[in-house]
Amino acid sequence: MTSIGIFGSGRVATALATQLSATGHNVVIGTRNASGASAKWTGPAVTFANHSQTARKASIVINATPGDTSLERLSALREELDGKILVDVSNATRRGAEGLPAGLLYPGSSLAEHLQKALPNTQVVKTLNTMFFSVMINPHSLTVPPTAFLSGNDDGAKATVSKLLHDLGWPPAWVEDLGDISTAQGTEALVLLVPHIIRRRGFAPFALAISR
Repeated sequence: MTSIGIFGSGRVATALATQLSATGHNVVIGTRNASGASAKWTGPAVTFANHSQTARKASIVINATPGDTSLERLSALREELDGKILVDVSNATRRGAEGLPAGLLYPGSSLAEHLQKALPNTQVVKTLNTMFFSVMINPHSLTVPPTAFLSGNDDGAKATVSKLLHDLGWPPAWVEDLGDISTAQGTEALVLLVPHIIRRRGFAPFALAISR
């Protein structure tokens, strides 16, 4: 049983918290309004705390905050995240008129790389950022096997995150280790496909996959 902290209170954070708690992990949700979020929660047993407390309690922290503000938020928690694994599932984009991604916030780089530079004693692993949020916790819901990409400098951290992906329903064959954290540039850039997919297909579950 692992102590997992999740930064965020939106659909992604809620879905991950619900599934990870249901599989036996101790989940702490980090939010600016812990008491308010706790009062509204209807899922399985989780704990609510502020971001600092969440980072201190958890051995693995998942960043599910909006990518355009993640770097500032998490950089302020450098001490609390020291020695921890940080799983980054966010995409840092500029928003267009429709509220959809209109460009990368870090062209030529990635949010994951910036987080790793700002948090040198934290093992950052990028994953689950190339799919609709519901697929993160139910990959078998699609008609074609999706791919969960992994990027990170620490092989041990990536192995630990792979076990978490298994708890979320991801078979090992559907997980693709791309290499070090610089490879997150590729998966984060794929978010630019999302507006076009949504305009054609609507807000329906989807993911990107490697077909062999």
